[in-house]
Amino acid sequence: MPLPTPYLDLAGFTLRTIMPSGDVTLVETAAPGFIEARIAIAQQEIDSRLRKRYVIPLPAPVNEKVLSWITDLVTWDAFNKRGRNPSSPEMQDVKDARDLVYTQVKEAADSQNGLYDLPLRQDAEDESGIATGGPLGTAQRSVYTFIDEDCWP
Repeated sequence: MPLPTPYLDLAGFTLRTIMPSGDVTLVETAAPGFIEARIAIAQQEIDSRLRKRYVIPLPAPVNEKVLSWITDLVTWDAFNKRGRNPSSPEMQDVKDARDLVYTQVKEAADSQNGLYDLPLRQDAEDESGIATGGPLGTAQRSVYTFIDEDCWP
């Protein structure tokens, strides 16, 4: 089975990542294709979690939130490939961003409480990933009628 079209390419990653572009070039020079391979892995990881609820592959243009998830996952991998100082506070921020991705993707995949608006699968009722409620109304003559009916014997 061929891999789907990547949501993010090397130029898009370089634009979105907090990793300095010189370091991205360094990693790509030392290991050609590494970043694009990690992008494919991150995309598959996200898609596999979202597949039960959303259209996969996501239609273009891909939601920027999904692109930021891929970027945060791959940034951690790229820093590891380049070499990093484990005690650096900057690396803690990168690790926290990566951990947040897993939490947010899990939340997006949650069919009960998911808060992300991604295109739903065809077998779902709506196109939007957010369930909206209907109008909240009353059949009483006045909005104050409930006070008279419920509060007085």
